[in-house]
Formats: sequence, structure tokens, C-alpha cells
Amino acid sequence: MVKLTMIARVTDGLPLAEGLDDGRDQKDADFYKQQAKLLFKNLSRGHNEASRMSIETGPNFFHYIIEGRVCYLTMCDRSYPRKLIFQYLEDLKNEFERVNGDQIETAARPYAFIKFDTFIQKTKKLYQDTHTQRNLAKLNDELYEVHQIMTRNVQEVLGVGQKLDQVSEMSSRLTSESRIYADKAKDLNRQALIRKWAPVAIVIGVVLLLFWVKAKIW
Repeated sequence: MVKLTMIARVTDGLPLAEGLDDGRDQKDADFYKQQAKLLFKNLSRGHNEASRMSIETGPNFFHYIIEGRVCYLTMCDRSYPRKLIFQYLEDLKNEFERVNGDQIETAARPYAFIKFDTFIQKTKKLYQDTHTQRNLAKLNDELYEVHQIMTRNVQEVLGVGQKLDQVSEMSSRLTSESRIYADKAKDLNRQALIRKWAPVAIVIGVVLLLFWVKAKIW
């Protein structure tokens, strides 16, 4: 069963369209939508390993395809055939590109193509029952195979981005701290030189002053 569908721009993670739900299981829906948005954020940072992937999250799976500038993502229960769900995503991709392809780059606000929900709902109904003649025929279609599509866990996927962010932040912090330590080292060296040569300079100064005073007197 298809439970959630979202479409976003890969370059910045901006949500472009969403399959609107009927309000049931709203708590879970909000949780999974938040996860989906985090996945889009990771993708926008370049943390995508494949253009097609399945991601395990609790009793469900996220499945996505990336085509050009857009990520088409859906969530369904783990028993739903992967072959059908990726064909569902292909149908969305083909129609979305046909209708909105020339406006994707210029979209400036979230859900700029919310009207695409009409097509999402219509297509979702076609794929809800896996036992219809149409869907059985798609399952038997050998032209579209999904065996090579990578499967990962959502915590692993989101953790990658988090770890990379931590490494980047740590690197920046170490660079900043290194500059501070370098400046402090210069100050310490300067102070050490002053402490070392100041007495000598004072003695020389006193001697020169005495010679000058003596010369004035004589």
C-alpha cells in the first residue's frame, strides 16, 4: 500500500509536490514526512549514492528515484512489491517532467506544484491493489527489474550526512583553533625574547647614559 508520496528538487531539497493524505494516522504521517524532508536535505548536500534506492524505516520502506534535478519519493509497507512501486515512481516522473519540466528550476516557494496531487492520487489508486490484472502484468514484465537497487536503513542514510556535517564542523573548528594557537605561540615567543634581551638592553642603556653624563661633565 502506498502511504506517502513527495517530490522535491535535488539541488536545494525544496518540496515541489506531495500526495495529500486524508488525515488518518496523522502522527505517523508527520513523523515520516519529517524523515522524507531530512532525506531530501541529505540529497541536496550531495549525500546520494545512487539514483534509485530503497530505505528501510520501521515497518515501511522509502523508495526514491532521482532524474535530473528532481527526486520522486514514496513510502509503502515492506510487503508491497518493489517492482510495482518503482514503476509507480516512473509514472509520476514522466508526467511531472512533461507538465512542469520547464518550471522546476524557477520554482521559488515550497509545493509550487501542489496541483500535481490530482495526478498522484489518480495514479496511486491504480497501484493500490497489487492483484489487479494490470498490476499483475507489470509484475511479470521482465523489461523492468529492481534486483540491483540498493537497500539501506534510514538511520544509516541520515547518519552519514550527520557524521559528514560533524567532520566538517570539527575541521573548521580545528582550523580556527590552530590559528588561535599560532597567534598565541607568536605572542609567547615575542614575550620570551623581550624577557631574554630586556636586561641586556637596560644595562647597555645605563652604560651609554653614564658615558653621556661623563662626557657632559668633562
